[in-house]
Amino acid sequence: MSEKVTFISGTTMPNQFMLAPLTNMQSHDDGTLTDDEYHWLTMRAKGGFGLTMTCAAFAEKSGKGFEGQLGAVGDAHFDGLQRMATGIKQYDSLAYTQIVHGGMRTFEKFTGQQPVCPSGDSETGARAMTMDEIKATEEAFVNAAVLSQKAGFDGMEIHGAHGYLLCQFISAEINKREDDYGGSLENRTRIIDNIIAGIKQACGDSFSLALRLSPARFGMQIDEITNYFERLCAGGQLDFIDMSLWDVFQEVEEGAFAGQRLVDVFAALDRKNTKLTVAGKIMTGADMRNVLEAGVDFVALGRAGILHHDWPQRYAANADFATVETPVSRDHLLSEGLGPKFVNYMSTWAGFVEA
Repeated sequence: MSEKVTFISGTTMPNQFMLAPLTNMQSHDDGTLTDDEYHWLTMRAKGGFGLTMTCAAFAEKSGKGFEGQLGAVGDAHFDGLQRMATGIKQYDSLAYTQIVHGGMRTFEKFTGQQPVCPSGDSETGARAMTMDEIKATEEAFVNAAVLSQKAGFDGMEIHGAHGYLLCQFISAEINKREDDYGGSLENRTRIIDNIIAGIKQACGDSFSLALRLSPARFGMQIDEITNYFERLCAGGQLDFIDMSLWDVFQEVEEGAFAGQRLVDVFAALDRKNTKLTVAGKIMTGADMRNVLEAGVDFVALGRAGILHHDWPQRYAANADFATVETPVSRDHLLSEGLGPKFVNYMSTWAGFVEA
C-alpha cells in the first residue's frame, strides 16, 4: 500500500495514511464514548488507515468546547477509551488520542464556568488564567497521556492549533501576559514545552507523542511556527509534528516564504528524526503522491477520510483514486459509518451534504 513509518519511540505505522483528528460530536454529554463514535473510528482502522486518531478530547472539564466532545479526564472515561483503543488496534492500525483545552473557545453551558485564556478577552468574555490554573492545565494534559497509555493507546497528539488554548498561548495577538508564559516566543510556547516534558517523564520514551500546529490564523505567524518547529525537532521528544495547513498546496503570500507552497515550506525544514505529516485538501491519489514527493513522511486525511472509510485501500487498488465529489447524500455518509449527529454536523459545512 505504502511504506512503513518508524518513529523515534520505536512505534511503527504500517503505512503512510493517518486519519486526521476530526470533530464528530458523537460522544455522550459527559464525554464518555458512544457506539456511534466507536463505529466511526474503528471503521477507518478497518479501512486501512495506519494511524487512527480520536477527535480532540478535553483534558479537563473547563476545556470542553463543543457538544458531543470526547473526554479524557479520569476514571469515568477510561472504559470507553480502552474499548476504542482495542477496537482500533484489532485492525493493525495505531491508536492515538488527541488532547485539547478549548480556552476562550469554551462555553459556560458546557463547563459551568467562565472561559479562560492566556489574557482577558472582551470578545469572548474569557478571563486571564492564574499561574496555578496554567500549572493545573499542564498537569491535566500529562494525566490525559497517562490515561491514554493505560487505556492501551499507542500515543497521543497535543492539540496546539486552530485557536484553542495552547494556540492562544503561542499567539502574540492573544497572549499579552508579562510573566514566564508571555512575551518572547520561548515564553509563549512554555506551556507546550512543559506538557511535552511532563508526558515524557510520566509515560516514558516508548509512548508515542505528537503535536499539531498550524501556520496561520488565530495570530499564528509562519516565521514563528517554523522557528518553533525546528526547535521541537532538535529536541527529539516528538515522534511527529502534524501541520494543519487547510490547503497543503496554498502559496505563502508574504514574508520570507512568499511564493512557496506551504507543504514545501515545512518539508524543507531541518526536522532531524522527527516525522512530518500534513493535512489540508488532500483528496486524490495525485495529491497523495505530490505531498510525499515534496518530502513529507506521511499524510493526514480529513474530509477524504470522512467520505471514504477505506480511502487507503482504494488508493492501494487504484493509484489514481479520487475522493467522491461533494455534496454527497446523507445516506452516503451513513453508509460510511457516520452516525446521525455527525451527519447533522457535516451538513453545517458549506456544500458538503446535499440539502
